[in-house]
This record gives sequence, C-alpha cells and structure tokens, in this order.
Amino acid sequence: MKEILKLEHVDKHFGGLHVTNDVSFSVKCGQVTGLIGPNGAGKTTLMNIISGIYLQDSGKVYFDGKDVSQVPPYTRAIMGIGRTFQAPRFLQRSNIRDNLLIGSDLSENKSFVKSFFSRQNMNFETELNRYMKVAGFGIDLDDDITSLTYGQQKLLEIVRSLLAHPKLLLVDEPAAGLNSAEIENAMALLNIAADEKGIGVLLIEHSMDMVMNICKEIVVINFGKVIATGTPEEVSSNEEVIAAYLGKDELD
Repeated sequence: MKEILKLEHVDKHFGGLHVTNDVSFSVKCGQVTGLIGPNGAGKTTLMNIISGIYLQDSGKVYFDGKDVSQVPPYTRAIMGIGRTFQAPRFLQRSNIRDNLLIGSDLSENKSFVKSFFSRQNMNFETELNRYMKVAGFGIDLDDDITSLTYGQQKLLEIVRSLLAHPKLLLVDEPAAGLNSAEIENAMALLNIAADEKGIGVLLIEHSMDMVMNICKEIVVINFGKVIATGTPEEVSSNEEVIAAYLGKDELD
C-alpha cells in the first residue's frame, strides 16, 4: 500500500520538556493505524505537528510524497489532511447542515455560498445521507448544533471530516464519552474511510477493544519515543509495551 504520511526523526520540546523524541513512522492509504501510549506520551502533540498546528523542532513530515514540514495548517487541510479533536469543534450559532457544509466547501475548495448553490450540493446530500445513516442519526439538519449530545457531536465531526474527502484523517479519541452503540457507529465510519475511500487514518484511542478491532498497524509511544510498531498481535505480545502501557490484565 502507498504511504500517505511519513514522519522522520521528529522532535518537539516546550522549554525543557522533550515531548517527542526522534519519532519515525508511516501511515498507509486505505488502512487505520493506531497511535497509542500512556497519557502525556506525546500523541496529541504529534497530531498537532502532522496537521501543522505545531512545527517540529527537527525532523521531517511528508504528506503524499511532499515535504510539508513548514506548510501552514490551512494549506495542509486543502491538500487533504483532515482532523477531529478530543472535544468537538463546531460553529455554535449555526445549524447542523451549515456546519456539515464546511466539509463540502473544503473538498471542493470553494466558498460556502458557491458550494451551497452549486449542483455539487446534490452529491453532498447523497454522501451525507449515507454517512448519517451509518452514524445512526435520525435528526433534523436544520436544528441548532447545540441540540446534539456530546456523543452525537463527536460522530458528526467524523462525518464532516469525511465530507471533505481527505487523503489522511487524524482522529483523536473518538470513543471517549460515547456509549457502546455510538462506538460501533464510529468504527463503521472509519472502516468506510479506510476500506471504501482509501483514506489513511491515524487513530489515537484509549479503548483497546476499538484499537485491536479496527487497526491494521499500531504505533506505541512512551515518553515521546516510539517503543514498538506492528500488527495488533505483535504489539499486544511486546513485553516493553505491556510494561509501559497495556498491563498484563488488559491482555489476558
């Protein structure tokens, strides 16, 4: 499979705190790659570096074969790097449909008004209806975004990201705060992203059930360093990973 993302020797520190240390790994198209490790290991910092919110102090970030190490976040988004956050981010004074159209705007690289009135909007509706069904939604798109529960907002953020047609999707703790049915719906959306759309997905998640069920490869970091990479089976049997993060009870 083609590599959509490659990190080479990425370092980041804040003052005297070394958050990431010589991190190298890759993400392939059409595959969910897990990024796991204890709290404070540097996972979200790496997401911020990949999306351009932070610039690394040394090392390189390659996206779709191009060096994007110094490219600003909005350009990376236009190039095809999508992102969800631990806490969902929406336009709080807008309705659900308008928030979702932001994703369509980005995918077509046009203004909100142009995309709203263009014939492309029919494709948007077809795609949206499918994703909303998979996400388990039965909601009125004209309702305020604030009418949704926290779990619904997290699922909707994945839907919005898919509507932008990314080449790489960074997903930060999608299962946090979701019930079991919502977690299944989140996994179904990510499977569509990888299996059907060929998107490379980088997933941060503390739910090991979700990680082991959906990820083809897993990268484990501890104290900012990569300590293991491999399949779920390889990682779950790695003694250093067990000692640092998973715990023997988790794997029994």
